[in-house]
Amino acid sequence: MKNLVVVAIGGNSLIKDKAHQTVEDQKKQIERTCSHIADLIEKGFEVVITHGNGPQIGFILFRSDVAKDKIHEVPLDSCGADTQGALGYQIQQSLDNEFRKRGITKPVVSVVTQVEVDAQDPAFCNPTKPIGQFFDKEDAELLKKQGWKVIEDSGRGWRRVVASPQPKKIIELDAIETLVKNGFVVIAVGGGGIPVARNEQRDLVGKSAVIDKDLASSLLASDIHAEKLIITTSVEKVALNFGKPEQQYLDELIVSEAKRYLQEGHFPAGSMGPKIQAAIDFLEHGGKEVIITSLEKVTDAVEGRTGTRIKEYPINNKEYSTIK
Repeated sequence: MKNLVVVAIGGNSLIKDKAHQTVEDQKKQIERTCSHIADLIEKGFEVVITHGNGPQIGFILFRSDVAKDKIHEVPLDSCGADTQGALGYQIQQSLDNEFRKRGITKPVVSVVTQVEVDAQDPAFCNPTKPIGQFFDKEDAELLKKQGWKVIEDSGRGWRRVVASPQPKKIIELDAIETLVKNGFVVIAVGGGGIPVARNEQRDLVGKSAVIDKDLASSLLASDIHAEKLIITTSVEKVALNFGKPEQQYLDELIVSEAKRYLQEGHFPAGSMGPKIQAAIDFLEHGGKEVIITSLEKVTDAVEGRTGTRIKEYPINNKEYSTIK
């Protein structure tokens, strides 16, 4: 579909900081987010929105753990469904309000989406996906004793990690495609989708995991034949040697370079790695372009003024310098 883009919003970007983690704080951040998405729609793009849910799903699990002596615990797949519904509700309401202010007539809908994974995926034996809030080392040690697996996350503190299997199939794809073709702004595969697998009877059953939202967004973008995949993050551009004195920002990348830098360890698994892998997957399945940038710079990035653009081949097959 011409001008169809998938915009993947990071779950962390919906939490401004440690002092602003309430539902109302999140709503205000979502309203800011939706103003940028409305800018894209005013420029003629058809938009499908995906979002992360790492902090939000972690909050539910933490509440469940605290209250487990009083009431039943919430399974991880149900946490994913809960966050899809809650975040989808806030996004669609905020977009609808923004459209009304701008005189845009366009329906918005959230689809609670299941994403099939392989029940034998090795990720179930090796949890790597950070979720929830950050803890200091002392609290992290206490949580370890309670049976949680925790890791240090990008120098920002300690977080719980859970299994993150590869997305294989979007169960509600037909419904999403039908809505897109009929002019809806669709919010789908929230939090990477609810992970499900087939049992021996071929029935779908929920799995205790959280799928990476960028990988699921890439799969969705490929399946609906989007032209672009836009991945928003906390930085304006992708960088080599991020956070080090020799840090170098990248304006453009081609797939072969992205693969090389990924293999060299420039993009850690807990941060930029899945985004780069998602970009590679999308481009190798026919996508035209991936843009990685901060949410505030989305419009500028789409118009080529900032962000990191990733393509399968260089523009016009000419040599260029990727590093600025």
